Amino acid sequence: MYTRLPHGYKNLLRWLNRRDACEDGMAWVRENRFESLAELWDGCERSDWMMWLLDEVDYRNDKGLRLFACACVRAIWDQLTDERSRNAVEVAERYAVGEATDEELAAAGGAAWDAARDAARAAARAAAWDAAWDAARAAARDAAWDAAWDAAWDATRDVQSDMLKDKIGNPFRG
Repeated sequence: MYTRLPHGYKNLLRWLNRRDACEDGMAWVRENRFESLAELWDGCERSDWMMWLLDEVDYRNDKGLRLFACACVRAIWDQLTDERSRNAVEVAERYAVGEATDEELAAAGGAAWDAARDAARAAARAAAWDAAWDAARAAARDAAWDAAWDAAWDATRDVQSDMLKDKIGNPFRG
């Protein structure tokens, strides 16, 4: 599928280093002593690292990536309160499996953008009040907020890595 992918622990480290992989990722690879990208992929629980890796190898599976994106939105489905947004996800899923046309996808996408603009206008009106209130409480809650955000982000990446593996499999297995 891809040309010149690394094989062997030292080659994998060199390959990642040449692509400026983050230090945390490099430490994780060193700790686990992966021999190939396929092993690394199977062991990875960080969707952000997985997406970085797909970008580095110029992965182009529109169906798999579209289904992954839709699965991510489905994970927060209850937060989509506008039917135009929900419809866009449903059309994108159907499009990925060949059951919707380019025109249907474009129309659903346009409607979803309209929904986003409508939501942004409503949010802007509320933002002025919220900003004043938040500024008054910010100092007291910053540490707690940061800790909660970090925990939520870690949990999300773990769930997303499983969804990504489910939707596209292991692109590095021969």
